[in-house]
Amino acid sequence: MPDDAPYLLDVTRLIWRRWKGRYPTGIDRVCLAYLRHFGPNAQAVIQYDGFRRILDRHASRDLFDLLETPTRNFKGRMIFGALKHLGGSHAKGGRRVYLNVGHTGLNAPGFRDWVAAADVKPVYQVHDLIPITHPQFCRAGERERHQERMRTVLTTAAGVIGNSQATLDDLAEFARQQGLPRPPQVPAWLGADPLPKEAKAEAGGQPTFITLGTIEARKNHLLLLDIWSRLVDLLGRDAPRLLIIGQRGWEAAEVFDRLDRSERLRGHVIELNDCTDEEIAQHLVSARALLFPSFAEGYGLPLIEALAAGVPAIVSDLPVFKEICGDIPAYLSPFDATRWEATILDYARSESVARDEQLKRMENFRPPDWETHFSIVENWIETIG
Repeated sequence: MPDDAPYLLDVTRLIWRRWKGRYPTGIDRVCLAYLRHFGPNAQAVIQYDGFRRILDRHASRDLFDLLETPTRNFKGRMIFGALKHLGGSHAKGGRRVYLNVGHTGLNAPGFRDWVAAADVKPVYQVHDLIPITHPQFCRAGERERHQERMRTVLTTAAGVIGNSQATLDDLAEFARQQGLPRPPQVPAWLGADPLPKEAKAEAGGQPTFITLGTIEARKNHLLLLDIWSRLVDLLGRDAPRLLIIGQRGWEAAEVFDRLDRSERLRGHVIELNDCTDEEIAQHLVSARALLFPSFAEGYGLPLIEALAAGVPAIVSDLPVFKEICGDIPAYLSPFDATRWEATILDYARSESVARDEQLKRMENFRPPDWETHFSIVENWIETIG
């Protein structure tokens, strides 16, 4: 089998996420979608601690199959594959399109030199510039690392895919501040995978709200915990429930402490760290609304998934949310706890005019899909040099 696949796909992020046994994040889901779409016409690129290689077609096919197939023995099969393939010859770039859609290795020493030496045409997807625009919500040193990633993007890319125009606007502002060039760019909204069909809303019961995503400072969980503390004081056992679904992240020690220790919230706020897609779907369709009070986002897959499932959303008034969902959600300032509390209480009622009006607004909502995303991307790739 000749090593002439038209695309080179970096799957490093998928490998290490599976190796660590982590549930997929939004970026992981994007990487998986690219694997499924481009895999049949691609060869794999892998990076590890300064080691970078383009695998041949046989090794790439084996690796892609492993990454797409759930298995309990991922580490063993991965090690066996490395012993089987990595000692042999490896492929050359040949001016082929190199797709890196997970920010993988962009700040690593030697990456830019490898791009030049490998003779590839890099196309990167940029998901957000949050560590640069909102460093207070990120881990120490992440701002500097992300600045280096974006400098790599701007100085080496043949083209840049933005998950939203809002993200590309942030990138343009960073380029202006740094005095760096702007490669060809295209916004392509990310597709939303449909919820499992067996998910059905549960009738009756305690009104429930849901928030989805990694528990980290910029997601503003603390606002919701403050609100629920007041709701419990106000309503006691009749207070609505809040489901917090997501893995614990960073810079949210106070949130973790209250989730672990607060007796007042116990039974009213429920943290779920390891839900399956089926369980998430069931919780979502049974909720009165999705709550999304983030201070900053690059996109908003949970918001799209909620609206696609017919579930109202109460969200921060961020430009990217308005870009992808128009006037459908209820938009509130992430700093205005009073309005959030009042809106949640309204949506918790069995007869809520505001909630009913949002349900009418979402009747014609059509979520972004992967077919359209890849059509935009592939047509645009043909135009770049």
